[in-house]
Amino acid sequence: MWLLLPLGLALLVLLLKTCFFRKKSQNVFAVDSCRPPAPLVIDKAERRKVIKQAFSPEKVPENLDAIVIGSGIGGLGVAAVLAKAGKRVLVLEQLAKIGGCCHTFNEKGYEFDVGIHYIGQMNEKSMLRLMADQLTDGQLQWDKMDSPFDVVVLGDPTTNKQYNLYSGRKKYIEGLKRDFPGEGLAIDKFMELVKTASKRAGDMAILKMIPLPLARFLVRTGLVNWLSPFFKMASKSVTEVINELTQNEELKAIFGYIFLTYGVFPKHASFSLHAILIDHYLEGGWYPRGGASEIAFHLVPVIQRAGGDVFARAPVQSILVNEEGKAYGVSILPKKCSEPVKVFAPVVISDAGIFNTYKNLLSPKLQLLPDIRSQLSMARHGLAGFSLFVGLRGTKEELGLKATNYYIYLDKNLDSLEAPYFTASRDEAPDRIPVIYISFPSAKDSAHEERCPGKSTLAALTFAQYEWFEEWKDAKVKKRGADYESLKSTFAEAMLETILKFFPHLQDKIDCVTSGSPLSNQHYIASSRGEFYGTSHDLQRLSPESVALFRAETAIKNLYLTGQDTFMCGFGGALNGAMMCASAVLGRNLYLDLMRLRKQMKRTTLKKSE
Repeated sequence: MWLLLPLGLALLVLLLKTCFFRKKSQNVFAVDSCRPPAPLVIDKAERRKVIKQAFSPEKVPENLDAIVIGSGIGGLGVAAVLAKAGKRVLVLEQLAKIGGCCHTFNEKGYEFDVGIHYIGQMNEKSMLRLMADQLTDGQLQWDKMDSPFDVVVLGDPTTNKQYNLYSGRKKYIEGLKRDFPGEGLAIDKFMELVKTASKRAGDMAILKMIPLPLARFLVRTGLVNWLSPFFKMASKSVTEVINELTQNEELKAIFGYIFLTYGVFPKHASFSLHAILIDHYLEGGWYPRGGASEIAFHLVPVIQRAGGDVFARAPVQSILVNEEGKAYGVSILPKKCSEPVKVFAPVVISDAGIFNTYKNLLSPKLQLLPDIRSQLSMARHGLAGFSLFVGLRGTKEELGLKATNYYIYLDKNLDSLEAPYFTASRDEAPDRIPVIYISFPSAKDSAHEERCPGKSTLAALTFAQYEWFEEWKDAKVKKRGADYESLKSTFAEAMLETILKFFPHLQDKIDCVTSGSPLSNQHYIASSRGEFYGTSHDLQRLSPESVALFRAETAIKNLYLTGQDTFMCGFGGALNGAMMCASAVLGRNLYLDLMRLRKQMKRTTLKKSE
């Protein structure tokens, strides 16, 4: 074993020096592409031209370099990177509007955000902000949330205790120590463990980007655990780690509260993943100014400038693979076409998720390929979700709404909440909802009043079993019948009842209520079983074996994966999935290019200040 260590280190150093890749391609991030942001476009007709352009065969650009299936941030992100490299890319979205979890919808004059609730590390010096700025040419602007950015509520409304999480590492820790005066050592140790694991999160990207044979060597020899604190800690559950730090049940709950943002209860979740999320929000949260649809609105023009395009209403039926095992296009079946339309390109990229891509878009024969079978055997469906959207009469000032998130847990033992709820029947489940996330998107967006004057919005999320709604999976959306609507209403009413116990002053301000079940997620964002976060982010997902295997390249030549199943969940995770996918397609380590650009921009700023 010890003889293998020098060999492994030598190979890793060699690969780092060669940037992992051998192809030659242009540096997409050679210069800063940002320009002063243009005024916000609120005209609906103008926005529809960008985010609701329907597919038609005659509009397809010629001589495509790549086709991207799905228009979430993973799909639009990789398309924008490739476009900046001069590639002509076609993005195909099955829904009537593009954006995936970044799209918004309107109901009775209220604008609701379906998936972008808040994003961390959007301070101007961060790598994530640099990515977002460069891909949108600096047109996407961000509003900082209030501090505290998160409030955790433990217990029922009559006995609950609230804990505030403040923006900034120092204030975050000081707030915890004020709330738990005898637990300073436990808090310091927890934060140190978070720092140790999160600062090496890049090791996950490295393992996914180096050649698969080397990645397997590092995993099988155990070198990856020896070299990386991230992977050494990844095998420990959140519950296991926090139980070693304190016996205070409420502090344990505060240490573990953020599991809702990746959808795995603490006893099943990897501490390293948990650490990434804690660190991600230490400086607080940000929200896209103008709403989540601004993300897609500013990515589409980048793709179009290079000769590509983005179409809605373009459901891909299959990925075309020739006898040599190479992907060469897709087959689309739009509603208005009687026959499938085939579109060809030398590269096909899927942002549809592992299950949709492999099980629905590939032939049964291709699903039997060893690497694909291996990935499918290791992947698990994430927890399904239920969403509630409430329109409120009044501005945020009139209603006293804050740009803050609220996490409501009906018991301080977070792991104990799982079994009673998920083992309940669908009739019992609404009365046992154990956790609810609440936010006020309109309060986070400084431009909301300009678009929707005198109106505010509330969004709430919880988990749900797909099986509770599965009976209606084959029925058409909005035509699933009275029993389905009744069940959905029961969940919505139960959530609203709990919410109003914490915000009773909103009771007579409610103007509009709508909700989304796991089947809604399945229809609108094509999640295979109504998941919020794609494949489960459990301990198995964060094992070195899984991390190495779930990567952009697939067993089918010229077919790549992007988005959250490629890296991890959320806006940042999916965008990093796009970066890794584009790196693989272009044969260039884009992260190194971004880091060089950041250094260049710092030098320019220093010169101007002299």
